[in-house]
Amino acid sequence: MHPVANHLLQLQELTLVREEQQVAVGSGHLAQLEDAIKSMRARLPGPVEVMFGKLAAKDHNVIVAVVEGLCAACRMQLPISLVQQVRMAKEVHACPNCARYLYMPVSVARNTRRRPGRFEVQKPGIARFSAESLMMPLLKGKDSDSVIREMAMHLAAEGFVDNGEALTESALSREALFSTAVDHGLAFPHVRGVEGGALTLAVGMCPKGIHFDGAKGVVSRVFFFMVIPTAASSFYLKLLAGLTETFMAEDARTALLECKDAVAMWKALVKLTRKTIK
Repeated sequence: MHPVANHLLQLQELTLVREEQQVAVGSGHLAQLEDAIKSMRARLPGPVEVMFGKLAAKDHNVIVAVVEGLCAACRMQLPISLVQQVRMAKEVHACPNCARYLYMPVSVARNTRRRPGRFEVQKPGIARFSAESLMMPLLKGKDSDSVIREMAMHLAAEGFVDNGEALTESALSREALFSTAVDHGLAFPHVRGVEGGALTLAVGMCPKGIHFDGAKGVVSRVFFFMVIPTAASSFYLKLLAGLTETFMAEDARTALLECKDAVAMWKALVKLTRKTIK
């Protein structure tokens, strides 16, 4: 990958981390993130920095993957010559349709969750994003790495992604950037840019709690693992906000943690999020 493209990816991730912090946590780390973002933007080549600002003002996606010859954001079929240039990575290139910068992913999981058909009735609430088969009432993991691996492999085993190992690697890389653990025993590990299907949510629980973020010593009990295609990279913040609003309440967390199996857990999740996730 071209160094500027890699820099853009890291900068884009930091700006999205800032949005996540605003939604799920508040202002605790915002000053630190703002400083990091400003520093990274200042190191971009002048014309790229200007374009970054223009693109970021419109959308979270400033640089996106080339997936099967398509721009992952606007879904335009790219010229074969452009795809080859992006792959060779001798310089940075942009989509001729949406102007977003492009990069060629190396090893990523593919989202295999089927999108609803054009004329299908859309499922309501949380059922749009998850299913009973993605409820994990008793995770075996003892730390953040093992919990993430366990949930990623479960998503693969249930047929929602095609590569659990690649999903694990991507989730751990995201976690290393900035912990997704928040207050009240909640954590939101996730991977963006998993193309091919729809926004997908798995929910796992460690009722006794684990230290999900070693640096802060945060004890987490409920884990919301999201697999996010580029097209849903802004919308997932609404899902994050709905889950946070629901489970900031102690009685909601207690109701979920008391569930002993996937059936009860799914019923509780549907009921608890009925007003917060539309």
